[in-house]
Amino acid sequence: MRTPAGVECPYYYEDFYRGRSQQECRLIQRNPHSEPWEPKLCARCPVPGIRRANACPNMVLEARVVRRWLGLVHRVEVYAVCTEYQVEVQDPHVGCGHCHPQADALFTAPERPAIEE
Repeated sequence: MRTPAGVECPYYYEDFYRGRSQQECRLIQRNPHSEPWEPKLCARCPVPGIRRANACPNMVLEARVVRRWLGLVHRVEVYAVCTEYQVEVQDPHVGCGHCHPQADALFTAPERPAIEE
């Protein structure tokens, strides 16, 4: 569903049908240790970018709202885990590095044979 920031996110839900006014982030809602979610957090949320960059079905995301700068600024902090290899993902945009080794072959250029004259 499209967020208030205009980006597609699989965890955002809104319902304005017949006078309802419901907006929620279902990813942050799952985390009981998070600060309350607000729609303005969607503007700087990294989750839609992570999902666009990495569609690995083995990567599970957890998110929470944290306070920064003396409690004045709220940010979304993301934690990712690979369920197949049971490892923490350091960079969720790239992935764990174990699930898709064939992707490494796609991004490296094959060596060309030397041209003899």
